[in-house]
Amino acid sequence: MFPVVIDVDTGVDDALALGLALALPELSVIAVTTVAGNVDVDQATQNTRRVLDWFGAVSVPVARGASQPLLRPHRDAREFHGPDGLGGAMLVPQRSGPILDTAAPEVIVRAARRYAGSLRLVCLGPLTNLAIALRLEPRLPELVEGLVIMGGAFAVPGNVTPFAEFNVWSDPEAAHIVAEAGFRTIWVGLDVTTGVRFDRAARERLAGSDRPGPRLAYEVSRWAFDERGVDSFALHDPVAVAVAARPDLVTGERAFVHVLTSPSELRGRTVWRADAGAPALVAQGVNAEAVYKLLRERLGLEEGGKEPTRPESHAP
Repeated sequence: MFPVVIDVDTGVDDALALGLALALPELSVIAVTTVAGNVDVDQATQNTRRVLDWFGAVSVPVARGASQPLLRPHRDAREFHGPDGLGGAMLVPQRSGPILDTAAPEVIVRAARRYAGSLRLVCLGPLTNLAIALRLEPRLPELVEGLVIMGGAFAVPGNVTPFAEFNVWSDPEAAHIVAEAGFRTIWVGLDVTTGVRFDRAARERLAGSDRPGPRLAYEVSRWAFDERGVDSFALHDPVAVAVAARPDLVTGERAFVHVLTSPSELRGRTVWRADAGAPALVAQGVNAEAVYKLLRERLGLEEGGKEPTRPESHAP
């Protein structure tokens, strides 16, 4: 079992990813840190506490992080995740878990020092907190056992521009800093996450369930299906959490990753140069059936939906 810190901007798929992480025996969630992304950081922090309460994980500490990207104003994705980021789900916590006084970047640094050589970091939102943590502790890449990033569009189009994936595009300067730092990283980008989906039929099969996972999935997906009218959406963040527990779920290529930060249409693009000696793995294939199996067994979700023939816009 690996100790893990999960960095989130809790929207719909982050919520499902947190539930999965709590249920996986390979991972021990020691803290959750929040960042501005899908929603503002205060909403992300509130949503995170609601989700942890929902799954009975009230003892897991939450640390508030960066309220905006390093160099530009925050732009959210409420259009896709609903006004509250959770699709309007009625998740009223019965208890209140701890919010740490320590800011998220410092929590990451302290965890890396305490669990040197064994800590896994899982970043499901913009990489602002981790970039700041690197300023505080430049040795982070040596201290952590591994880093999983849900981010990037390498051999496929982006979902917020033709070239960029939302998390990287939201703070490309932070993503650039992290990509160049030398972490042992698995980049779980749109190349693989768009192939693991949740559709209307799968949602309807969960109706009436009294289990936390299925009930959460049913409620938080309401906005996507009823308001946005999509047929299915990708489970981006749950795929990344599954990979954090089971790196063998993806195949890819060792590569050096560079994030473009110039003020052009290419801003936020992730480019890669294959090199067998590189510390990063860019995922290019995923064992979708094995991921679905984890989602069924650990979270109670049903699989559903085919990958769209055209790139989808940024979605939960």
